[in-house]
Amino acid sequence: MEPKWLEWAKQLQAISQAGLTYSRDVYDLERFEMIRDMSVEMMAKHTAANETLIRDLFANETGYATPKVDIRAVVFKENKLLMVRETTDGDWSLPGGWGDIGLSPGEVAVKEVKEESGFDVKAVKLLGVLDKKCHPHPPSPYHVYKLFILCDIIGGKPEEGIETSAVGFFAEDELPPLSVARNTESQIKMMFRHLYHPGEDVFFD
Repeated sequence: MEPKWLEWAKQLQAISQAGLTYSRDVYDLERFEMIRDMSVEMMAKHTAANETLIRDLFANETGYATPKVDIRAVVFKENKLLMVRETTDGDWSLPGGWGDIGLSPGEVAVKEVKEESGFDVKAVKLLGVLDKKCHPHPPSPYHVYKLFILCDIIGGKPEEGIETSAVGFFAEDELPPLSVARNTESQIKMMFRHLYHPGEDVFFD
């Protein structure tokens, strides 16, 4: 579970963002700016990021605050799981990224697999909808829902992408160092349970 201060900071940010969007009274707007300042100070106090960076991060969000959606493609071949090595941290993750406006979750999964691994796939089945805060990820400034989508390979070949430096398939007992900001060992094991038990219910928090 995420630390309580992070939960409070994100709640304050969401309240201030909604208030700045929908309020018209100048005094209310000032109060919501103060709430946003409080959330920024809380983030800065407990992280290595400076207030300017955090404020810029929050300032690009407008409208009613809602969770972001992270989509991860689950691709098996000969009982091994497709993973890519991230250039940002050098560790491994399921292909994926933020949901894109105008694309369905399945379309995003297909696009991300192609861009990050070189394989052509088709989306087959939703395997899980998980709340990032309920899993042992590093703290994140955003509230994130993670969608895991099973995909089948229909073509292509392994190729590195702009954001990836290697492509590989791994058995459950030979997992590489994981990029835990993107996926945890327990989540990977959930996906292998679907491989062994295709009738498994969709995982959700």
